[in-house]
Amino acid sequence: MNHFLFGVYPYIAFAVFFLGSLARYDRDQYTWKTGSSQLLESKQLRKGSAAFHVGIIAILCGHFVGLLTPNAVWHALGVSASFKQMVAMGVGGFFGLICLYGMVILIKRRLTNDRVRATTTTMDLTILLLLFAQLVLGLLSIFVSSGHMDGAEMLKLMAWAQNIVILDAAHAAEQMVDVHWIFKMHITLGMTLFVLFPFSRLVHVWSVPVKYFTRNYQIVRAK
Repeated sequence: MNHFLFGVYPYIAFAVFFLGSLARYDRDQYTWKTGSSQLLESKQLRKGSAAFHVGIIAILCGHFVGLLTPNAVWHALGVSASFKQMVAMGVGGFFGLICLYGMVILIKRRLTNDRVRATTTTMDLTILLLLFAQLVLGLLSIFVSSGHMDGAEMLKLMAWAQNIVILDAAHAAEQMVDVHWIFKMHITLGMTLFVLFPFSRLVHVWSVPVKYFTRNYQIVRAK
């Protein structure tokens, strides 16, 4: 089971993530959207969405850099594993709480606003609740990490992620054998979110309007 969850399942998840996204874009472009409910209620949406997006973007960037940067690079920069773990706990906890604040608002809005609830699909609610569970697991992992500040557990997670990238599934799964169960749940749920990604409104992540920041101004009305 350990080999499947941490050596095989990640590749299944990434395959579904990429191929499913391509298939949906090719076959159902009209569903490639966020399905915004801003016209139904905007005040809570603005408050919750801003906090959620700031938090989640910072967390994802932190995970990407923290897990995939080789340990040799950190050593060359003079950053020890224990210091890196302390920074990850502090920064991750800060942005995690911001994200949690936004998520609570968004979930409450979905469940209690009749107009928004009427347009909410089962997948919408499922994704929100899974993201909430993933965030809670991540925040709880901070307390687990505080029990061993030597950074040893973090090095195992880094080794797992980097072995997955270089397609060494056996060594990746081996790194996870003795890792605390909360990290195992966090990773497994994260992979599951990749599996569900192409079938939800999360596909809008692929369409981040980067060109918006560099395009020429559009004149709507001139005096």
